[in-house]
Amino acid sequence: MMFRFFTQSPCVGGRHEPRFSAVALCLLLLSFCTQAAASCDWPEWQQFKQHYISEQGRVIDTSSPKKITTSEGQSYGLFFALVANDRPAFENILQWTQNNLAQGDLSARLPAWLWGMKEKDKNGKQEWGVLDTNSASDSDLWIAYSLMEAGRLWKVRSYQSLGVLLLQRIAREEVAKLPGFGEMLLPGRVGFAHSPVWTVNPSYLPPQLMARMAGFHGPWAALHKNNQRLLLESSPKGFVPDWIDWRKDKGWEPTPDKPNVSGYDAIRVYLWAGMMADNDPNKAALIKQWQPIAAMTAELGYPPEKVDVATGKASGYGNSGFSAAMLPFLAGSDAQAVQRQRVQDNPLGDDAYYSYVLTLFGQGWDQQRFRFNLKGELLPHWDSSTCASTATSH
Repeated sequence: MMFRFFTQSPCVGGRHEPRFSAVALCLLLLSFCTQAAASCDWPEWQQFKQHYISEQGRVIDTSSPKKITTSEGQSYGLFFALVANDRPAFENILQWTQNNLAQGDLSARLPAWLWGMKEKDKNGKQEWGVLDTNSASDSDLWIAYSLMEAGRLWKVRSYQSLGVLLLQRIAREEVAKLPGFGEMLLPGRVGFAHSPVWTVNPSYLPPQLMARMAGFHGPWAALHKNNQRLLLESSPKGFVPDWIDWRKDKGWEPTPDKPNVSGYDAIRVYLWAGMMADNDPNKAALIKQWQPIAAMTAELGYPPEKVDVATGKASGYGNSGFSAAMLPFLAGSDAQAVQRQRVQDNPLGDDAYYSYVLTLFGQGWDQQRFRFNLKGELLPHWDSSTCASTATSH
């Protein structure tokens, strides 16, 4: 038996014509909207908020005995909230960061890098607060970047202004001119400049952030150019070190008090490079130079936990967070599919903060939740026509 739906059409003067009923049409539209909403939802971000972010906006490393919070965690939280178009989370994280790490004003001081459980007071009361007042320049950069991009995408001028003020403070307090090399971002405000030696962490300078900052007054254009030199010159055998020193009149050399390995810090360098815009000429040079890490990952079936920068000898098994971090770098290869499956087969729990943030970056990019353009601007999925924004104006 064939059923036909009839409705009174408002377009034909009340005549009855065979048409899809309003119910059928609504079901069709509901199906389309549900699929669109599903593509915009980010389950991994929701799980991260549930496991690692307090209601007040503190990103917590739950695996640490002192339940620490770092400026790194806060900065990544801001970025992921922006990617997810989660304005309430963004504002909570920002306010907690400003009030607890920057004494209430990010325009007046760099945030302290470490906060957590302190020793009990004389009355046995548990105290919480800043554990180390030094700064972490990569976190400061990510905070400034996320503020400026939130200001641009959400059209909130106060975010934009605060991001620029923070960027200016970074330039004044965390940038040094290395003799024979030029301007370079140091890892923090103090402790990394001991002339004639300066210590640098290559993972602290994501190229797309440097591209975004290059147009601002100050050392940023030079930093953008010098960063490419740092990344290429520090990895002659294809493996980027976690830490490296610049010595006056000699150049780059291993940092004496740290292992000369490509490990938990440097995994982010491959991640940043993989997420660069494809039309950025610097990307091709980096991908080409770092093919040894891609080949090693393909051969082993997983990224190594550490690689000796001098010998190229691998050790340890990189976890699923490492696999996620390599997804952008391995884009289009058979090895990428293997690592994607490894990430899916090894879901993270509530005690793997660092692996989780690597996953949100790498897997989020692989799921096309965001991209960066040549100028370093963020292109979130929700800002496209296929994913309606739920943002409201401030």
